[in-house]
Amino acid sequence: MEKEVDISIVVPVYGCPGALPELYRRLTDVLSGLVPSYEIILVDDRCPQGSWEGVRALAEADSHVVGIHLARNSGQSRAITCGLDNARGAWAVVMDCDCQDPPEAIPALYQKALEGYDVVFARRVGRKDSKMTLALSGAFYRVYSHLAEVEVDPTIGNFSIASRRAYDAYLSMREQARDYSLFMTWVGFEQTTVDIDPEERFEGESSYTFGKKITLAIETITSHSNKPLTLTVKFGFVMAFLAFVVLVTLVIHNFVDSDVPVGWPSMIASVFLVGGLLMSVIGMVGIYVGNTFTEARQRPLYLVQDIVRREEEA
Repeated sequence: MEKEVDISIVVPVYGCPGALPELYRRLTDVLSGLVPSYEIILVDDRCPQGSWEGVRALAEADSHVVGIHLARNSGQSRAITCGLDNARGAWAVVMDCDCQDPPEAIPALYQKALEGYDVVFARRVGRKDSKMTLALSGAFYRVYSHLAEVEVDPTIGNFSIASRRAYDAYLSMREQARDYSLFMTWVGFEQTTVDIDPEERFEGESSYTFGKKITLAIETITSHSNKPLTLTVKFGFVMAFLAFVVLVTLVIHNFVDSDVPVGWPSMIASVFLVGGLLMSVIGMVGIYVGNTFTEARQRPLYLVQDIVRREEEA
């Protein structure tokens, strides 16, 4: 059985190979004075910029570092899952690799957790993102909170510390769609936040394009809530009722005024309206059927190509 350590740091690595030495230096400075034992798990999510070479070099040089090379790009949440599956820590810190999450905030998270909390999120005060990104993020979390019936703070992200029982609860759920911060909010236990001031990215930019964000939002919402299906049913009933009212009005009008205009425009408009409604409802049902198909295949969340873990020196 592997020896437990005090804190495991799990970092999904993608798109910022130049930030790794700086991140490693700062993490080492913080952790060496904070706890007797720790490990830094760097999970290379098949970064196209060659981050694995840097991860391997760090793991071969320092026994505190574990390097994991995934066989294919699996996405940030699955890379985090891989890191946690291999973690030995009584506590696990999840953070990004671009140094936007300052390692110097880890002691504040850890001390707050020791007060009796299983999960402590870093609440980002003054995020270094565009106004459009902040607006979209706020809108998504408001919609998600309503549909999933879980109150989510839009200022928190993956940067957090969790106890072994909390992140084991996260690992017990093996769904394909598994946003880390949302799942950790859902698992419960005692949770709180600590305010931090996020930094500018040391290198690189977000790999989440607008299209990817929309796809992630749809995937996350439909994997956590059936409410969109209920809303489509309600919407269908409302539209059917309005159509019935319009039909009755036209019939009455026809008896009162024989000059009521009729023709192709109103018919074509009706066809497009009904067709659009049917397509939206069918599409929504299709998303849920697709999610069921994805889960039924039971494919692994990630595939590991290589792990570098230097044996600790006597």
